[in-house]
Amino acid sequence: SNFILANAQGRCGFPIVYCSDGFCDLTGFARTEVMQKNCSCRFLCGAETSEPILQSIEKALDSRQEYQTEVCFYKKGGAAFWCLLDIMPIKNEKGEVVLFLFSFKDITESRGRSYPGDKKEEKQRSEKQRSKKPGNSHLRAARRQGRTMLHRLSSQFVRRDHSEMKINRNVFENKPSIPEYKVASVQKSRFILLHYSIFKALWDWLILLATFYVAITVPYNVCFTGTEDSLSAARSTIVSDIAVEMLFILDIILNFRTTYVSQSGQVVYDPRSICIHYVATWFFVDLIAALPFDLLYIFNVTVTSLVHLLKTVRLLRLLRLLQKLDRYSQYSAMVLTLLMSMFALLAHWMACIWYVIGRNELESNDPRTWDIGWLHELGKRLEAPYINNSLGGPSIRSAYIASLYFTLSSLTSVGFGNVCANTDTEKIFSICTMLIGALMHAVVFGNVTAIIQRMYSRRSLYHTRMKDLKDFIRVHHLPQQLKQRMLEYFQTTWSVNNGIDANELLHDFPDELRADVAMHLNKDILQLPIFETASRGCLRSLSLHIKTSFCAPGEYLLRQGDALQANYFVCSGSLEVLKDNVVLAILGKGDLIGADLCSTDQVIKTNADVKALTYCDLQHIGLRGLCEVLQLYPEYASKFTADIHQDLTFNLREGSEMEGLCRYSRSPRLSQAPQPRPESGAAPQKALPSIVEDEEEPDEVFQQSPASTSRRKLLLPALSSSVR
Repeated sequence: SNFILANAQGRCGFPIVYCSDGFCDLTGFARTEVMQKNCSCRFLCGAETSEPILQSIEKALDSRQEYQTEVCFYKKGGAAFWCLLDIMPIKNEKGEVVLFLFSFKDITESRGRSYPGDKKEEKQRSEKQRSKKPGNSHLRAARRQGRTMLHRLSSQFVRRDHSEMKINRNVFENKPSIPEYKVASVQKSRFILLHYSIFKALWDWLILLATFYVAITVPYNVCFTGTEDSLSAARSTIVSDIAVEMLFILDIILNFRTTYVSQSGQVVYDPRSICIHYVATWFFVDLIAALPFDLLYIFNVTVTSLVHLLKTVRLLRLLRLLQKLDRYSQYSAMVLTLLMSMFALLAHWMACIWYVIGRNELESNDPRTWDIGWLHELGKRLEAPYINNSLGGPSIRSAYIASLYFTLSSLTSVGFGNVCANTDTEKIFSICTMLIGALMHAVVFGNVTAIIQRMYSRRSLYHTRMKDLKDFIRVHHLPQQLKQRMLEYFQTTWSVNNGIDANELLHDFPDELRADVAMHLNKDILQLPIFETASRGCLRSLSLHIKTSFCAPGEYLLRQGDALQANYFVCSGSLEVLKDNVVLAILGKGDLIGADLCSTDQVIKTNADVKALTYCDLQHIGLRGLCEVLQLYPEYASKFTADIHQDLTFNLREGSEMEGLCRYSRSPRLSQAPQPRPESGAAPQKALPSIVEDEEEPDEVFQQSPASTSRRKLLLPALSSSVR
């Protein structure tokens, strides 16, 4: 899409207020070189450009009429190209021309890369083209393209391709030299496993699941396996038990080849040191936990409760889990899951103990207590009473569920009484359970509350600041319009940065680290061509002076006559430059706006208003801070002062608007060509609510007249402030 937009209401000529990226690619000119030039396109002229066609273009602009022609233009590098030029005036509802749309279509290949030789033939061709009907394919295509571009421009500016941005190699490629010994690869055996590798992390999670399996099954087998049915149930899990034991044995082997971090903070790769460290720490605990007790089933060895009791040593592996909790402390969901799992595991253990107490009360043969224990009462309610204190009774499944129900209700509350403690032993255990429950409330649920509070801390801070803002508005009796602007600005900025003040956050960091972070955050503005020759130290100093700002739609970034304090770089969004309600420029992503530096300390006054059209993210560097950095780097200061004129998309210094209009109004290849004529009559300087364009009339002769019986509205909110 190769097009430009020009202001049709300028006092001196018709300055360009916007140009597309396609136009820059076609001509080789940067946006900063095109903005504010006269749209008569004399800066594209060369030795073979037809002067009659240029005069016809100026005549069409003065009379504000449509015009189409084929013309030979020249790129910035001097290469000639043929293009189909289509000029369309854009009108408002009152019929006043407010903008000119210039559409450029490269037709060099279709013309066989030929150059105009005969001026008379060229003149005849131009006159013939002016008499063409608007129904021809070229004009219809140009009109459709123009309408499409206007629609895209009115909704959102086309984003520039990041791949086309020129990267400053001084910033992002030339890294500071590092001594070779610090970057040399570590000499280690390929059989050494890194403790921070992905495989080791996945393996640790697998061992964690196996540890939880052991923590659940071992107490259950110790407490509930006493009958033949329970022994057969225990034998049914022999495959999974042996698989877990094999995992533990394999984990011991891997730990002998896994690196660790020494007390001095260095990673140890030496196999001998790794073995000594593991033997001195967790080897014996892991070895006892990995003893294959379940292999006794294979050899038909009678498994007694003592053997099951020995397997409880495997629970010591849970100590290693506590060692790794700090690693997952930053993940709220992970900590919450582990805490709830530990709480459920504790309830499971206490349920097993509660069942053992009930069995002991039945087998004690105490005539005062054997028939009032909780297991005896449970058997009566389930109509499965115990016979001779040992036979009968509820099933193991029912007894376990009742035990787990009692311990969970005791840990989380005071119980419900349907399963209660009757004997002295049961009451003592219930008291201990309640005390442990109080401790678990303090540890587990206290951490859960802290985690949930941390998850909603930002929301709480948002509501606190919003309440403070509303109280401020109420106390000072601010008007409704100002109140609405403040609330919208606060809500929008909060949605962008989530309430995080980068300057306050980085305040306590050392200057070296802050400079590196600032260079990363401000890399978009540091990639501008004007900073290409700056040294790394200069860029680091500049990055510390770059600040971020935000502008909402309809807000004025600068007003005419204000003292300019900084140069602004548009990171996203679009703005317009206004003077007396006339659009001087439309700024988009990647544009730089401000002023060149003064040789003296005089105050720079702005020559126009800068108003946001959409939500805009801006980066700005204060002129005072910029001068301080340039004083520290005088070798770059002269280069910066000379190049800033070319990199500014729009110069806001008072008196620079005429320079911006005329600086590139003539091509250096046409030293004898006449100057572009100023506009013959000044158009009314009014706010324009909307834009309309002439409809196509294929049956009428193409005339250079703005009159049209019917019009089609094209909304273009970038024209004046009254639209918004």
